[in-house]
Amino acid sequence: MRSRLTRSLFAAACAAAIVAVAAGCGSSSDSGSSATSADSASGGSLTLYSAQHEAMTEALAKGFEAQSGASVQVRFGEDEGLASQIEQEGSASPADVVLTENTPPLEALSEKGLLAPVEPSTLAEVPARYSSPEGDWVGVVARETVMVYNPELISEAELPASILDLAKPEWQGKLAIAPSEPDFVPIVSAIEKLDGEAAARSWLEGFAANAKHYNDNEGIVAAVDSGQIAAGIVNHYYWFEAVAEEGKGKVPSRLHYFGNEDPGALVNISGAGALASSGSPELAQEFLAYAVSHQGQEAITHSGDWEYPLNSSVSAPPGVKPFASLEPPKVTPADLGDGSAPLELMQQVGLL
Repeated sequence: MRSRLTRSLFAAACAAAIVAVAAGCGSSSDSGSSATSADSASGGSLTLYSAQHEAMTEALAKGFEAQSGASVQVRFGEDEGLASQIEQEGSASPADVVLTENTPPLEALSEKGLLAPVEPSTLAEVPARYSSPEGDWVGVVARETVMVYNPELISEAELPASILDLAKPEWQGKLAIAPSEPDFVPIVSAIEKLDGEAAARSWLEGFAANAKHYNDNEGIVAAVDSGQIAAGIVNHYYWFEAVAEEGKGKVPSRLHYFGNEDPGALVNISGAGALASSGSPELAQEFLAYAVSHQGQEAITHSGDWEYPLNSSVSAPPGVKPFASLEPPKVTPADLGDGSAPLELMQQVGLL
């Protein structure tokens, strides 16, 4: 069973399921967990809301506990659900830090003034383009958008040069899509930023007409591996997770990297921010600093997580394509906004 939580991008639906201290809507871990059983007598206690991998989150929490002497209470949820929850809780939120899967929820919280400024020394640990332009959240890890395909159904010669090509009629019935995955929204945002709303709408309509719907990216990889569908768009780590769990010889699919600054080569960022309402603001800042430090980034890569560390002093997990060779489009997390515009487009074309 894979560690990624099931996602949903319906913020309204998430909000309806939220109670004061529950985690995000629909999560299999929404009752929360703790990396320790009791508060440290000397280090205090910190509450972390996380939409990231459970193994990665727990590795960060335990590493921070060992370094700081504090205890970390982890409450798992989903990006939009956690952002909605924090907004509803306001100054009464028990959260000290929020760790997201993608940047739009952080941008939404930033716009509402719910995040505290990040210490400059912490921001300096990762390239500035991967963190908030306002300085109130910091990038932690990155993921590359890729096409997973079955070489028995698609030859290398047939692979598209651009993700925009997947809206063409020749791809009808060959594609898989998981529109409720939060990873899909930044792709739409990138296309809209680079080529305009009309182009994003046209691409969505074509892609929707060509694709079969799946619940999540794990389902897409499994369907491509089994030959149910020829190809799908996912983040790179889903394929590496499948290989790690099943063995490379049992995973027939391959990855196609778009590169060339194509919107299909988008690098998605997972970030973290300290709540302005935190009751332990110094501890919250310490956690952010640890998350992007050499020790924290090593803890992430050793947790079995296949994402790219953003601190250049830490090597990426073995086997992944070198981060410097990805050739992503010139789109920043700020360009992706809070996710509301692409969600509206997806609803208009019937994907949500």
